[in-house]
Formats: sequence, C-alpha cells, structure tokens
Amino acid sequence: MTSGKNGRVFAIGDIHGCPDELSAILRHIDADSADTVIFMGDYVDRGPSARDVVDLLIEFKQAHPTAVFLKGNHEDMMLDFLGMKGNYGESFLCNGGFATMQSYDIIEDADLEQARQRMPSSHLEFLQSLETSYLRPPFLFVHAGVHPARSLEEQEAEDLLWIRHDFILNPHALGHTVIFGHTPMRDVLVDLPYKIGLDTGLVYGGKLSCLEFTEGRCFQVNRGSKKVSSYRIKSLR
Repeated sequence: MTSGKNGRVFAIGDIHGCPDELSAILRHIDADSADTVIFMGDYVDRGPSARDVVDLLIEFKQAHPTAVFLKGNHEDMMLDFLGMKGNYGESFLCNGGFATMQSYDIIEDADLEQARQRMPSSHLEFLQSLETSYLRPPFLFVHAGVHPARSLEEQEAEDLLWIRHDFILNPHALGHTVIFGHTPMRDVLVDLPYKIGLDTGLVYGGKLSCLEFTEGRCFQVNRGSKKVSSYRIKSLR
C-alpha cells in the first residue's frame, strides 16, 4: 500500500487531548511530502489539552497537504454543542468536553456565542473540514467501524462514528480491510482480512498507536512518555 509517489502510509489512533504523545509519534515517523498520514478521529475531550492537539494537527496539515483527518464521534458532538453541523451536542460536556472547553479557557457557564468566540477560527474550520471515511484499497479508514450487513454505499454516518460491538464481533463483506479507532483496547486489534483497531486507550493510561502499512510496523508511545517503541505485524506484509 503506497501513495502515488511511492511514499509510506500511516494511520494514527485516538489522541483525546494528549499533545505530548502525539508530538513524539510525529517526530519519530518523520513523514515527508510523499507520505500519507491518516488520523483516525477523537482528537478532543478527556485529555489535558485538546487545543494543543488541534494546533499540532493544523500545523501538520499545512506541512503535509495529503494528510487525511477523519471525524470522530467526539468532534461530531463538539460541533453540535457549538451550534454547527453535528449530533448529540447535549452529551458533549459529560463525555470529556469539560476538559476541552478548559483547554480553550472557556468557563463552565459561558453561553454558546461566547464559546464560539473564544475558539480560534482556524480550529473551527479544521473541525468542520473533517471527513467521515477514506477509501484507499485494499483499506477503508473510518473512525468507529461499519455496519457489517450493509454495502459500502449503504453505510450511514451514525455507524461510521459510533458503532462498536456489532462491527467488532462480526465479519463483513465490503472487500476492504477496515482500519478504525473509537473502541479502546489493550493493544492493536488485528482481525484480517476484516479489520484492524488502532485505539489503544492513550487517555486512559494506555498507548498511542501508529501503524505503517508498507512495512507492517506499529509504532507506540505510552501515556506520559516520549519514548517510541515499535514491532512488526507480520500478517500485513
């Protein structure tokens, strides 16, 4: 799996407001202009600084225009909370959104207009630009997964952002290996040819995982660490 310029392809799991570990991974992989880096969503909520994470992602996007940024269910809730296109904004604050608002110095009793005004316009534009899926055969990248009984054309955004066990516990017939995050696990889930899960619970004291597809190597950094380790997933090669 390579880009048109024969570059490498990476996918990075759920970050959840942890900028230090994201910085460590990005420094380690040292992506160049020929590489494609796909971010799997859930950049905000629960962790110490969602604002710093979004700053890092915007900076990375400016330097790497081919990077792909998927929307997670937490970005979708955040957008709806801010009065933009999304869903379940009423659940945003109780699902880690308080930490996100604090990172933007938005006080608890701020009204909607005040909250939007305190957020940089570049951050709002970034959140509104996120994609729900990215197809790069033989892989399909989505935040949460797919409905296993539906074709690719029949998939709904609700499932792409929220589905869990119905997807994880069942095979599908899409003809693509689905790369996803959303559901935290102890380590990368490899269930070929159906799926690979990259959410390894960083914000809960786990790891941030980054999978490089050409060599089948997984890079990981533990919560609170800047040291990146790696191992090879032999079945990917």
